[in-house]
Amino acid sequence: MKLLPLQIVVIGGGAAGLFGAIACAEANPRTQVTLIEASRQPLAKVLISGGGRCNVTHACFDPKILVQNYPRGGKALLGAFTRFQPLDTIAWFATHGVNVKTEADGRMFPITDRSETIAECLIKAAFDANIELCIGTPVTAVTRKNAGFEVLLKSGETKECHRLLLATGSSLAGYKIARELGHEIQTPVPSLFTFNIADPQLRELAGISVSSVNLRLPGTGKTPLQQTGPILITHWGVSGPAVLKLSAWGARILNENRYQHKLLINWLPDLSQEEVRQKVLTVKAEWGQKAIALHRGVNLPHRLWQYIVNRAHITTEDRWATISNKTLNQLVQEISQGEYLITGKGAFKEEFVTCGGVNLKEVNFKTMESKIVPGLHFAGEILDIDGITGGFNFQSAWTTAYLAGQSMTKSTVDH
Repeated sequence: MKLLPLQIVVIGGGAAGLFGAIACAEANPRTQVTLIEASRQPLAKVLISGGGRCNVTHACFDPKILVQNYPRGGKALLGAFTRFQPLDTIAWFATHGVNVKTEADGRMFPITDRSETIAECLIKAAFDANIELCIGTPVTAVTRKNAGFEVLLKSGETKECHRLLLATGSSLAGYKIARELGHEIQTPVPSLFTFNIADPQLRELAGISVSSVNLRLPGTGKTPLQQTGPILITHWGVSGPAVLKLSAWGARILNENRYQHKLLINWLPDLSQEEVRQKVLTVKAEWGQKAIALHRGVNLPHRLWQYIVNRAHITTEDRWATISNKTLNQLVQEISQGEYLITGKGAFKEEFVTCGGVNLKEVNFKTMESKIVPGLHFAGEILDIDGITGGFNFQSAWTTAYLAGQSMTKSTVDH
């Protein structure tokens, strides 16, 4: 096979695929880059992400801190983030006419608050770089041919290339191609999901949010998995940033347990259990003749307090003066270590993320090239990398895609 100039095929029209193709074409305009996307809608996840605003990245500019937001892949990404990190993402989009803003929690969005801004930017950059876009074109197989690759399309057409970038996200077809080329695939399972809790009384509180709670999955090793942050009570259980982060860190364990697991909730994580006890005792001393359900003395939503009181077997008529030490201890326990049962998982909007994918030990993270198949590169969610919510998954996509794109142009072709 004698193909000149350098021919590169990118399979996958999501964030990683488009960005990798653009990085490649911009690094060496003499390359011929073809991007193949199975669906008729490239950048589908970009368009729906962040509630339609696209959480481009996160305002965390220290790679050592940044990698702490990746339940899987953080160690491998450390070096990669020293070469392309959120500051570089911000600069790249600014150079291409898109400025971003930072919100209070560190998430970064285009100033237009429109995900279409990001999608349109990438599509324009692809056209400007003379990338051939083959949309609605499924790939059925990839084979090695001489020192390159032959890509077979569903239409029966074939495309030959020297370098191949697999950026197929969590697509089963992408995993199949990688496996057939000799790579090990860590079994993909869902990440970033909400918890179903089969408690009708809790579900009646749907819509109530608490700004800071501590969630813990007991029985998960010497260091139990836990997260502290906002929580939202829903019609099916609980959601919110703390739940989504815990679901990411506990993705494997929860999957192994078929999403049946004990969950401990500390509704007042800023107070020790003894401090909670003292607050309750103070209320008891000062409001002895008042109904417990109506006089809480702790900073919790009123309806949530009544729910917690009920869980401690305290009725609406019970007065503080009549509460026994045993019941008081039970109330304190419910506040600082209430026990709930996760009975399943719910979807987090349409922003489906998986953990699992190509074994990271088989990839060179300086170039994103396969250690098994020369000329084969990976980027994005096809890798066994996933981050918590907040722009981290997009950042790993930008980083791995950029490194892959840059690397593919530097390899010499000698046929």
